Parts: sequence; structure tokens; C-alpha cells
Amino acid sequence: MSFLGELVLAREHLEQAIALYDPQQHRSHAFVYGTDPGVHSLSYATLALWLLGYPDQARKRSLEAFGLAQELSHPFSLAFALIHVLYVHRFSYEVEATQERAKELFALSTEHGFPITLAVGAAHQGWALAELGRGEEGILHIRQGIDTWRATGSTLFFQPFLLAMLAEAHGKAGLSKEGLTVLAEALAIVNKTGEHFWEAELYRLKGELTLQSEVQASQFKNQDEAEECFRRAIDITRRQNAKSLELRAVMSLSRLRRQQSNREEARTLLAEIFGWFTEGFDTADLKDAKALLDELDR
Repeated sequence: MSFLGELVLAREHLEQAIALYDPQQHRSHAFVYGTDPGVHSLSYATLALWLLGYPDQARKRSLEAFGLAQELSHPFSLAFALIHVLYVHRFSYEVEATQERAKELFALSTEHGFPITLAVGAAHQGWALAELGRGEEGILHIRQGIDTWRATGSTLFFQPFLLAMLAEAHGKAGLSKEGLTVLAEALAIVNKTGEHFWEAELYRLKGELTLQSEVQASQFKNQDEAEECFRRAIDITRRQNAKSLELRAVMSLSRLRRQQSNREEARTLLAEIFGWFTEGFDTADLKDAKALLDELDR
């Protein structure tokens, strides 16, 4: 359900699973089914909670999953939990923490021969490198992660998520045209598989890279196309109740409106979604939103 974008229902089911989990009764399941059900449920709850707009609760669940996995001494459950700790750092733009956890995940996955989690570790190392200004190196790491993921034969899940990281890294490196090509591939996969949980971010990034490519080409900005992408992203987030991604998409549209000297509309758009949040005010997205609101108030 999380992958389909049915986040509210996903959270309900995951919380039920967490409540039913008994470490003593279910401890052996990890060795039968490959991962501990408690770790699995807490980890996926992390993703659902962050998307729904509860970053503090997401962080708490990720640490619970990681702590449980450490107690179980089950390597794949530990790697699975570590992925979701990593997600929280990345979503919060905690670059150094993302880099350190990615290295930890990469080392654990290499030691035990887990290609899927190895791919996630490599991709996040690349994302961090791109954020630190080492764009070409970062792109290489992310591509290696995607290639490793695909080599396992896994085609149903997470490819758009990984490709979004690659497109973002291209943007950081000033390669907007290449980033837009990657996003087209990611959106084609979304349409084919029905994996919608990261779809809004794909459209938001498409809008941002569209604006960036026009600046590079010294051409008149096709702001209408970018706005269409941002509005489509907002519509998707509202259908999914994905408040964290809605905040990002609204910020992108508000910045465009500010650039067009329509500050009042920019402020109205952003104030509404910012006012919804009750936690996570120390995360990068919410701090950026507050700074933009303060600027628009002046």
C-alpha cells in the first residue's frame, strides 16, 4: 500500500502489525522468511510516517527498528533497518549523517553479500557526494547502485526512487538535460508498475530541472511547463496525504511565484501547508519553508 501511495491505510496496517509483534514469539521468523516482521513493520512505518508529514515520529520508528535489529543479531534485518535510518537522514538533508550511515550499510551489505541493500548504500553515498559538490563522483556511485539493484532482477519496486536521486545529482552537477532524461525514464516506470509513492517528487524535480536548463541555455524560461509540473506534484501529494512531499512541491511553486513578483500568492500557498505541521521544525524542509515565509512577509 505504501508503494501504491495509499499512505493512510498503509500506516494503519503497519501500526497493527507493530502492536501484534511479540519478539519472543516471532523471533524465529527472521530465519525462516529472511527478515524479522517487527523490524520490517517498524521500518516501513518510518517511510509512511515521513511521507504523511510526521518526521519526528518517523525518526523514532527508524531507531526502534534499528535497536530491535541489533538485539536480534540478524544481519539482513539490521541492514533493512539501517536503510530506513538512512532515509530519515537523507530526507532531512543531514548530509554527513547520510554519508556515514551509507558507508555503514555498504560495509555490512558487502560483508554478508546483500546486493539489494548494497545498492541502496552505494546510491546514498553518491547522493551525499553530490550534495557536497562532488557531482560526477556522486553520479557514478548512484549509477553503480542502480545497476546493482537491477542485476538482482528486482524491477517492481524502488527504481523511480533511486532514479530520482540520480536526477537530483545531475541537477547538482549542472547537468539538467541529463537529469530530465533520467526523470522521463522514472516516470515511464511509474506508469508501467503503478509505484506511486515517489511520483510527486519526480514531477517536482522535473519542474526544477526545467527551470535550471533554461537558465543554462540563456533562453526565456518556460515557466508554464515548470508550474504544470509543480501543480501536478501538489495534486498527487494531496490525493496521497503526503504532506512532506506537498511541502516541497508548494515551496517550489512559491519560489516561482516570488520570482514572478507575485509574493502574496507565494505566501498564501506556503502558509497553508506550513501551518499544517506540528513537528519536525528542525528538519531542512521546514526550516527552509519558515525562512521563505519570513522573506515573503518582509
